Amino acid sequence: MSDATPRRIVLLRHAKADWPSVPDLERPLADRGRHDAPGAGRWLAGTGIVPDLALCSPAVRTRETWKLAAHELPRRPRTVYEERLYEATLGDLLALLNETPDEVAELLLVGHNPGMHALADALSGKAEGDLLSRMNRGGFPTSSVAVVTFSGSWKTVEHGVGTLTAYWAPHD
Repeated sequence: MSDATPRRIVLLRHAKADWPSVPDLERPLADRGRHDAPGAGRWLAGTGIVPDLALCSPAVRTRETWKLAAHELPRRPRTVYEERLYEATLGDLLALLNETPDEVAELLLVGHNPGMHALADALSGKAEGDLLSRMNRGGFPTSSVAVVTFSGSWKTVEHGVGTLTAYWAPHD
């Protein structure tokens, strides 16, 4: 793939989690989360987005979100459970993007806030219509999906490189 290759980054925040007396990494989805996560998958399927690679935080809530969302896709992409997505800073997330192999045209990250929202906002130098203001006004709630496009190598991903082309939230 050339440096002009169009690429898509899909950011999925985990669905609503429960708060039982377990370590944070082991928090499961709440009933609302189990209801909303498939909706994110249906929305992705409806847009025709089928990632080449999914990187998912190892937290129970992100794994459950991805399992429910991926079930709605026409095909499940290769999935890697990436420990660095748990409690990732914006810098950590940009580093992960920069490490993505160039044969990947569409990458999906399943992670947590504030990182998912910060990354979507940082990458979006432009946006279609009012998507950026909608996304920022809503604060990137659980089960939200942002889609950012850019051209070039993953090694060139940096602040403002992309265009926010889609945003979806379950209760928007």
